[in-house]
Amino acid sequence: MQKFDILIVGGGMVGLTTALAIRKQSKLTVAIVDNNAIADITDEPEVRVSAINAVSQQLFANLNVWSAIVEERTQPYQHMHIWDKSGYGNLDFDIDDLSTREHDGQLGWIIENKVIRNALWEKAALDQGVQLFSESKLNNIAIGDNEVFASFDNDSANQMPIIAKLVIGADGANSWLRKQMDMALILRDYDHHAIVATVKCPQGHQNTAWQVFLETGPLALLPLASKHEDKDLCSIVWSTSPEEAKRLCSVNPTEFAKELSAASDGKLGHISLKSERSCFPLTMRFAQDFVKGRFVLVGDAAHTIHPLAGQGVNLGLLDAASLAELLTAAFNKEPTTNQWLSSKTLNSYQRWRKSEAAEMVAAMEAIKQIFTPQNDAVKLIRGIGMSLLNKVAPARNLLIKQALGFKGLRPELTKNND
Repeated sequence: MQKFDILIVGGGMVGLTTALAIRKQSKLTVAIVDNNAIADITDEPEVRVSAINAVSQQLFANLNVWSAIVEERTQPYQHMHIWDKSGYGNLDFDIDDLSTREHDGQLGWIIENKVIRNALWEKAALDQGVQLFSESKLNNIAIGDNEVFASFDNDSANQMPIIAKLVIGADGANSWLRKQMDMALILRDYDHHAIVATVKCPQGHQNTAWQVFLETGPLALLPLASKHEDKDLCSIVWSTSPEEAKRLCSVNPTEFAKELSAASDGKLGHISLKSERSCFPLTMRFAQDFVKGRFVLVGDAAHTIHPLAGQGVNLGLLDAASLAELLTAAFNKEPTTNQWLSSKTLNSYQRWRKSEAAEMVAAMEAIKQIFTPQNDAVKLIRGIGMSLLNKVAPARNLLIKQALGFKGLRPELTKNND
């Protein structure tokens, strides 16, 4: 048997961040199980990327992984341009419009998922209080009086069962742990599929995140870094109906690029496709409980939202920092007892993060509904509203601050305390 204080199921961005945040603030020992090894960084950018806001960037900085991420490949952006293709409105955000300086001069960063994960994984591998298990999958979880027993799908000498006092599920939208513990889930099909790909834009991305709301759903063109430091690559996230997504993925690359250029009103020039297209369904998931006994959910295991605002991973990283703060504060107060995993501590996490997640789910639903196909009168009102909002500096400033993550109760690890 191998004994740890905490077992984290899932070694993605959120699971690794949870482990590092716990270790940063306490001497609790952590096991992480994820049989997907880290991938090499190649010259060609990965298709799957994340929009990292200022709060998440500060979290990575405080965990001493941000420099490793930047050294590999990141693309900051200082501007955001949003428009309604079937209406009359647009919104423009610029970092210089924001009064607070807690943002490192950027609205956000577009970073390949594997760049972030590799940096976190390598940092965790150097921590003697963290052990990574990547050779086998877990196949069973058993609950004892005071501990949880987790066994692997083989009995090799180096894969003995794990004993832990607390188990954290960070294993994604289709969480194995959530299913094992029969934790109820609220599901809603967004009736959208997302197409993701890397494209080349001859007019350059201009350090700007672009988003257009089409009749069938939003299209985002996110500035992407390259090894050659060209400023003409973007990562697209095209959310549309399942039927339209299927059609768009079946047309040849040249035709797809033409449709993409037309959909974006040619604002980035005649776009060309630089990667394979990937397509996946979009579903809202919301666990009815984030906590059940000695089990806790974080990130996509607890909630998934529409990618139209690019806030999914930031929401999960806040889960990680919040849970770590509560657990470590309780542990450091009474390190010789098990009060750090009391129902009081865990329920505090659930109340904190469920309310934040529910608010984000509602916000994404509201935005999606506002931009669903409407009659001409509604389009006109929508366009007027966007144009007025674009001219009201205080309201626009508030929206920018929310996009950066400066809202609600924030864990200390997400703050710049210099």
